[in-house]
Amino acid sequence: MQTPSRANQSFWDNDAAAYHAAHPRYLSSFYWCPEMLHEADAHLLGDAAFLAAARVLEIGCGSAPCTAWLQDKAGFATGFDISRGMLSHAPSGLPLVQADALVLPYADESFDIAFSAFGAFPFIADLAAALAEVRRVLRPGGRLVISATHPMRWIFPDDPLNLTAELSYFDRAYLEHDADGNLSYAEFHRTLGDWVRALQTRGGFLIEDVLEPEWPQDLDITWGQWSRERGEIFPGSIIFICTAV
Repeated sequence: MQTPSRANQSFWDNDAAAYHAAHPRYLSSFYWCPEMLHEADAHLLGDAAFLAAARVLEIGCGSAPCTAWLQDKAGFATGFDISRGMLSHAPSGLPLVQADALVLPYADESFDIAFSAFGAFPFIADLAAALAEVRRVLRPGGRLVISATHPMRWIFPDDPLNLTAELSYFDRAYLEHDADGNLSYAEFHRTLGDWVRALQTRGGFLIEDVLEPEWPQDLDITWGQWSRERGEIFPGSIIFICTAV
């Protein structure tokens, strides 16, 4: 049976070109979420002085617009993604690696900061194992920042105009299979409690802050299920800012 990692690797390899064609503005720089919160404004990774001396790892970097933005701001910035198709769209010359988040090819305590901007975690069945790997490569006191789909968004269909809750908040997986019954796509939902337990109770992290970005008044882009119609009523993204303990 094909694992979620292999299924999603194939999916993103095949979808990479269409994904980049559909989201050129979002993929042009370091945006944390479809609400277009930019790291230059948010400083979620730390202030300029801290960042300039830091070794930074991007988890599930895709075509690495965030890692690219960090090249002249961090002491060292690298990223990895499971999809070679996504990595093929990255700017040339970036220090990127093809890898699975469950088996990181980095030494223990080799990074000061790790972050994921809507990358990797929604597509991993074993969140605890992935966080354990991140904790392993982060030094004690290091920073972890994760942006992901807000847990309450799971209950709404993947339609930017639909405001009716139709799905169970407690159904934690969405799986697609091909005509032969093989897993072809896997996405996993975590309730807010799931995230807290995975990060703080079991994962070796202290949650310092949780952000729920509001929809900007001047933003009119529809990005998948994210839209002004939804964004002005309830949050679409959540960001966890954590310290490794």
